[in-house]
Parts: sequence; C-alpha cells; structure tokens
Amino acid sequence: MQLDKRSRKPLYEQVVYGIKQDIMLGILEVNEKLPSVRELASQLLINPNTISKAYKQLESEGIIMTIRGKGTFVAEQVNTARDERKVQAIKEKLIELVVEANYQQVGEGELLAWIKEAVKSNGGMKNES
Repeated sequence: MQLDKRSRKPLYEQVVYGIKQDIMLGILEVNEKLPSVRELASQLLINPNTISKAYKQLESEGIIMTIRGKGTFVAEQVNTARDERKVQAIKEKLIELVVEANYQQVGEGELLAWIKEAVKSNGGMKNES
C-alpha cells in the first residue's frame, strides 16, 4: 500500500482504500493478520492515530475484525444488505466524474473503457447485479 501525502484525501481514507483494494486484489486474504497499528504506522511513516482511525472505520464496515490479544484480521466478507446511503454517495461521485470528464473532452466510450479497466485491474466486481 502506498500513500500520496500530496493528495487532498485524508491519510486515514487512503489507508482504508488501500486495504480494501488489497483485499479485492487478493493481496490480503480472509483471516490474514494485518500489521499492528504501530507496525503499519511505522511502515507508512504516519501517526499511529491515523492507522487506528482507519482500522476503526474498516471494522465498523465489517471489512476487518480485531481479536483481543491476537490482532487484527481480514474478516470474511458476508453478503450483507447494501447501504443505500453509501450507494447514493458513490453515484454522486460518479456524476461529478462524468461532468468533469465532459469538460475535459473525454467521450462516453473512453470513460466506459476506463471503468472497465479499473474493474478488471482491481480483481473484478464481487457483486454483479
């Protein structure tokens, strides 16, 4: 996982994204132990509180689980009901991207190709509907 310290996205969000992406790509497997907060903070050269915040968010989403005295692990991804608020937020981000792409002369075909490429390079979509 790499962080872009020049990005406008908060570091904890980058950590959350990085872990989710590593799971999608199969780099992290179910029940695999994650580095401790201090270990990951040391690896990424960021404050442990940032990692702690990311781990708390991932745990609240059911992506990881902490077992007291043993560590933090990738949780089994159980098909739970989708969170419609998060789905709406994703849709809004996509609309923003479409508007920006339009102003940069990016055509629909090119944009769709980028989406397909992103899906493929990130291990495919787990939930087809």
